[in-house]
Amino acid sequence: MKSLNSIVTTSFVAATLGTATAASAQTRDMTDEERARLMAEYEARIEAELVSERPIEALNSVWIEELTWMEVRDLLAAGTNTAIISTGGIEQNGPYVATGKHNYVLQGTCESIARSLGNALCAPIVKLVPEGDIDEPSGHMRYPGTISLRQETFEAVLDDVASSLRAHGFEHIVFIGDSGGNQSGMENVAAALNERWYDAHAHFIPEYYRYGGGDFLERELGIVETEDDGIHDSFGITSLMMVVDPTVVRYEQRVDAGLARINGVPIAPKEETIEIGKKLMAYRTALTVEKIRASIANATM
Repeated sequence: MKSLNSIVTTSFVAATLGTATAASAQTRDMTDEERARLMAEYEARIEAELVSERPIEALNSVWIEELTWMEVRDLLAAGTNTAIISTGGIEQNGPYVATGKHNYVLQGTCESIARSLGNALCAPIVKLVPEGDIDEPSGHMRYPGTISLRQETFEAVLDDVASSLRAHGFEHIVFIGDSGGNQSGMENVAAALNERWYDAHAHFIPEYYRYGGGDFLERELGIVETEDDGIHDSFGITSLMMVVDPTVVRYEQRVDAGLARINGVPIAPKEETIEIGKKLMAYRTALTVEKIRASIANATM
């Protein structure tokens, strides 16, 4: 089996000579000293690249997947030390709402939370989570379109994502989940990471999920769900989704069919529901930011 140095060196020669075949032939004829020199040249090139100046203006985004590696590096150097790992799901949500309900909500809330913190970025949303047994489908897995992960798979993914972020210099890794089935896995992983890490902290924020959206809508806006449609949906979640994209709750189709209501509350006109969703998002953001800051302060005491 080839050593790591041999593989890396071969790759470098391949990039230099243009073909893997030529590189393989070249490295076979090299002495140990020549291979060491080539490896040193490769490492020097990488080290120079890692500290090279960013040639263009940075994008104004808090999503790591939208940024270049240079933009992430420069944000870290400027004090962005927190990364948010958000977990959603792909599951049945009744006849009107897209299976990615939780992921659409997180598109809005994670960005809002990161910008409010001021020193945070959002990792890509973990869109696949435990949704029930697979081989003998249970829970949401009984409905077409649902995708489930085994609990151990979910926790392994969270561990790897968090560990990747820590390796690049993030000091605080925050877990938030938009679905109830995600909570225990995030809590388990955060605890395990804090046992293992000495130079970073993991934070599980259950209040993001348990934020009391229905209570806020009733208390602050006088909106009460007077009925129960018996489907996996609510006015609060629908309003948050509509802030991001009204098509994912099939707004136009529901209006055309005379079904633009959820649990006794109308979702039309669209503009009014989106404004309500923005207020709910601001409330959820403020509560979550408060809990994140408190957790970070406690961890660094």
